[in-house]
Parts: sequence; C-alpha cells; structure tokens
Amino acid sequence: MDRWEDEEDDRRYQVVVNHEEQYSVWFADREVPKGWRAEGFEGTKTECLDYIEEVWTDMRPLSLRKKMEEIEREEGSG
Repeated sequence: MDRWEDEEDDRRYQVVVNHEEQYSVWFADREVPKGWRAEGFEGTKTECLDYIEEVWTDMRPLSLRKKMEEIEREEGSG
C-alpha cells in the first residue's frame, strides 16, 4: 500500500482530460497543465476516480479509436 493512501487526503481535486480523451485527476487549486482541460467534475480524490471509472469506458486513445474506425470502414466497403 502506498504511504499516501495511509494518510487522510482532504484536498480537492478536479477531473482533467487531454486531447486523446484520456482522464486524470489534478489539484483543484492549481492551474490545469498544458495539454489538459478541466472536465467539470471536482471532489475528493476518491470521488474523482469514481467519476473517471464511470465515464471513461474506452481506454484507447482517441487517435487509435479513429484509426480503428477508419480501418473498419475501409474493410466494410472493400
């Protein structure tokens, strides 16, 4: 078990998303890192992780999903 999990974490976090639609948590009181945008959900770390688990149903990066869709379309029309 990580030592951070042993400590009471009362900090506020926010859910952030990058251009590949990959999710992460970030401190709510800090500027969102370059390349990421706020998703609009804020809470405890556990609440944020629970939210991510609920909404991030396809772990593949957006670019991979698009490429796979393109291949499927090409195979379907050929």
